Amino acid sequence: MQRKSIITCAVTGNLTTREQHPALPASPQEICDACIDAADAGAAIVHIHVRDPDTAAPSMDLDLYRETVKLIRARNDALILNLTTGPGGRYVPSDDNPAVAGLGTTLMPPEQRVAHVVDLKPEICTLDFNTMNSGGQVVINTPRNVGVMAEIIADAGVKPELELFDTGDIEMANDFLTAGKISKPAMASLVTGVKYGLPATPDIMATAARMLRPGTQWTGFGIGRMAFPMLVQSWLLGGHLRIGMEDTSYIARGQLTQGNGELVTRARDIIEKLGGEIAGPQEARAILGLPT
Repeated sequence: MQRKSIITCAVTGNLTTREQHPALPASPQEICDACIDAADAGAAIVHIHVRDPDTAAPSMDLDLYRETVKLIRARNDALILNLTTGPGGRYVPSDDNPAVAGLGTTLMPPEQRVAHVVDLKPEICTLDFNTMNSGGQVVINTPRNVGVMAEIIADAGVKPELELFDTGDIEMANDFLTAGKISKPAMASLVTGVKYGLPATPDIMATAARMLRPGTQWTGFGIGRMAFPMLVQSWLLGGHLRIGMEDTSYIARGQLTQGNGELVTRARDIIEKLGGEIAGPQEARAILGLPT
């Protein structure tokens, strides 16, 4: 039987700016509209960050998450929601004393990073395993903090999507699975194209996919100009699909996308022309073992 592929649309992210795309969704209403457009185009899952409605700066404000989720659910109660827990792990060393946090540091207790997940109980939330350089900054996800978050996520009845940026992240996730800190079957994302992480190449994605535990449902994706090439590579390797304005601002070289719906439409068109089939929300729930 032909396998079906799940499209996740990452609608706004944490790092993309209005300078990169003036129509980047920021307010709860804009994020809701982007999610509905993506769903109408074929996405079964939407991956959500929230932002300050006035400045479009990244935010972890619980009220913004509540409003965004409420708006989406009022218009589409079948769409699968995947809320981020990534923000809150960034460290910027001071120039004078690297032991002292400098401007831009967002480190917060792990319990605080999942407070919105406990409150809103989406079907899925991300769980980052990476500790890595990020520009002149460092992202820190220690085994202890990831373990605390994993336990809270499990107690909330939410499925974690394991965010894996390098081979060491995969080994750590496999250790968590062996120790029973994450229930099986796992759901994972292979993130490629982030500098100092997994390169966005076919052989690296294939190697990373082979390192995953058998039975893992996984999605591979790239960022920037490699977003669509890595989307196709993920499908060819048996993975699911991710696209969205978190990952790319462009629909084609030099051409800004009209929005998340257009990106999902392009992704669906590519995969269907290759002979693939796209899963709807209920089919995606069955594939991932989520409540129907």
